[in-house]
Amino acid sequence: MKSNFLFAFLSITVALSATAQDKPAGPVKVFLLCGQSNMEGKAKVSLMDYQARQEATKSIFTHLRTDDGKGWKERDDVFIKFLDRKGKLTVGFGSPQRVGPELQFGHVIGDHFDEPVLIIKTAWGGKSLYRDFRPPSSGFPDEAVLKELVAKAQKKKPETTVEDIKSSFGHFYRLMIEDVKSTMANIGEFVPGSKEGELAGIVWFQGWNDMINPTYTAEYGDHMANFIRDVRKDLDAPRTPFVIGQLGVGGADPAKPNEKRDIFKANQAKPAEMDEFKGNVAVVKTDQYWDTTADGVFQKGWKQNFEEWEKVGSDYPFHYLGSAKTMLGIGGGFAEAILKLQD
Repeated sequence: MKSNFLFAFLSITVALSATAQDKPAGPVKVFLLCGQSNMEGKAKVSLMDYQARQEATKSIFTHLRTDDGKGWKERDDVFIKFLDRKGKLTVGFGSPQRVGPELQFGHVIGDHFDEPVLIIKTAWGGKSLYRDFRPPSSGFPDEAVLKELVAKAQKKKPETTVEDIKSSFGHFYRLMIEDVKSTMANIGEFVPGSKEGELAGIVWFQGWNDMINPTYTAEYGDHMANFIRDVRKDLDAPRTPFVIGQLGVGGADPAKPNEKRDIFKANQAKPAEMDEFKGNVAVVKTDQYWDTTADGVFQKGWKQNFEEWEKVGSDYPFHYLGSAKTMLGIGGGFAEAILKLQD
């Protein structure tokens, strides 16, 4: 009797184990993070290494550290593909030896979903929505603008044609779409063992190169709305949650008013107010994550106070001072906004 019971127990155990092993995993949750240099990420890993060891700041990084507290975790359930780089999510997937919003974004998203997660990051510094990421629905600027651009380009390269200029409009939009489609078609190369993925959210974080041009600023809201429509159409994801990271350089309450910046930020947020985007597009105000400590050191002279500066920042204000705390805050804010749209 005892041997029969043991046989039955082992049979059930084997059957349950086989069922668990044979159970197909759900589609990979894929998230597109796109934009320019601040989506690339400019917070130095060396700054994080230092702050993770300091009593005043180490709690911010605890969840990212290995159990022995000597290194940075690699997640087994969250993967990233950033242009020519790929791997398990950890530090260093911003610009070389730097971190961007992807790190904390991936941790929050990874903790939320049972399915594996893949982040596809398509970001290039110094790019505008008006020209470089211009969506197909926006068409081309009028002929007068194109002629002016041709004339300007011909001063350096006389053989430039209007077709050359036209090809630059939307160039990085097309690269982005191609990258996402190619990655999802070969998802097993980026998430081992996976065969299928579904686009679960898009985050757009960009703006500086449009803010500094009055024409680009004035047209930003229209191009942003077209961008949302077009990227959803081109990636066959008509209702995918979309988050706009609103430019936040200078913080929520800057010492000096900046009308140009405020007008631009208002235009960035306009699409979320449109009826067609209510409930599926959100704006995250990144100024709330501005690092006032790093800003204070920068303002009094980072070169003259370099030793102090290296402990709080690692880049210029237009790159959010290269603040690790800021990048983590922004990434977490993006993730929370995406998840709220999915509720």
